[in-house]
Amino acid sequence: MGTPEERATKMTVALTQKLTLNADQQTKVKAILLDQNAQMTKARAEAGDDRKAARTKMVTLMQENNNKINAVLTEDQKQAYAAYQEERKANMKDRRGGRGQGGKSEEN
Repeated sequence: MGTPEERATKMTVALTQKLTLNADQQTKVKAILLDQNAQMTKARAEAGDDRKAARTKMVTLMQENNNKINAVLTEDQKQAYAAYQEERKANMKDRRGGRGQGGKSEEN
């Protein structure tokens, strides 16, 4: 997985390519992602073996950070970011063999 810095850098590069972020946006997004990685590491440690609690906290953190990222994007970039998130969600679902959301379909 790499260090939090490496993960934040990798994700910032990916978002820069997908969304054509300018230098100011890259700096802000990377800071948001670094903070997110630190918060998620802390949430995992605090949850211990309680995977459900860890997941709940991480979902909340991701939603908050997505809102922060959206705040630095233009309207066109926001649309591209939403599409990128859906693409990642579909890829994750495929990797898990279609599991997710408690076995419920996305259409419900």
